[in-house]
Amino acid sequence: MTRTAAPAAHGLLDHVLRARSAVPLLALLILLPVVAHALDEDFYIGVASRMLIFALAASSLNLILGFGGMVSFGHAAFVGMGAYTVGILMRDGVSAAWIAWPAAFVVGGLFAFVIGLVSLRTRGVYFIMITLAFAQMLFYLMSSLEAYGGDDGLSLASRSWLGPGLDLSDDTRFYYVVLAIGALVFVGIARLLNARFGHALQAIRENETRMAALGFAVYRYKLTAFTLAGAIAGLAGALLANQTGFVSPAMMQWSQSGILLVMVILGGVGHLYGGLAGAAAFLLIEEAALGYTIHWQFILGAVLLAVVLLAPNGLMSLGRRAKGAP
Repeated sequence: MTRTAAPAAHGLLDHVLRARSAVPLLALLILLPVVAHALDEDFYIGVASRMLIFALAASSLNLILGFGGMVSFGHAAFVGMGAYTVGILMRDGVSAAWIAWPAAFVVGGLFAFVIGLVSLRTRGVYFIMITLAFAQMLFYLMSSLEAYGGDDGLSLASRSWLGPGLDLSDDTRFYYVVLAIGALVFVGIARLLNARFGHALQAIRENETRMAALGFAVYRYKLTAFTLAGAIAGLAGALLANQTGFVSPAMMQWSQSGILLVMVILGGVGHLYGGLAGAAAFLLIEEAALGYTIHWQFILGAVLLAVVLLAPNGLMSLGRRAKGAP
């Protein structure tokens, strides 16, 4: 008589990437350009690429905000530094994506590491303000560098070169590259959260003092997460620079960090799909509202207010409430 193994139990700190939801979503995203071509609406391929890039940036913020309890108001600085890395390298003749994009990842991580060394010694509103201060310092630094365009920014001669037969100037090819990178990073974040590191990070969010008393290196865990989030944001910046063909200090303004925060709150702080859902909802609302008024932020504010009242934990909590979960 054979005994079948019981399915592994999932704890409160686990965030399982379930195939029954992930596979249909991935299939839908893969088919999106095909449908757009069939409907002669290729414009939406670019919109979808932008959504995936911002989903990547928002998910990196959700890693430290939703799972680490670190409310950073300067996350856009890492996106901007990643974008500038691609722009500066391309200006100097380095257009290979396999050089520029990993460099953007490393640069974003390095800046996050240095900023985190100082910022993470503070808590609460002091942490929020010091991350904002560092971001503004980087904003004014890039604005003052006339060699890199100053306030006017820097235009890219072309999109990065990925390899023979992979011309990223084609929006469809670029979309699939962004989708592949986004999917890999998303799976990596899911695996990290379900590993010992992710469990410890979430436990630190709940009770930092208790985790320190248990012998966990709280500062080191938070700094590692902060650095990784900055690196992923830098990669998102590299993709955003390629998508827009332009980089400027405006990418690093405090308002851009606020947009990323709104995306995470809208999608669901601490939800695995929170960054993706929030970025998609935010940009879809923007696209739809711009068709009626230039004051699209008013409509966004109304939607955000409705989400806060009806689903305080974001759009991703609506499904749980429908099933009767708390």
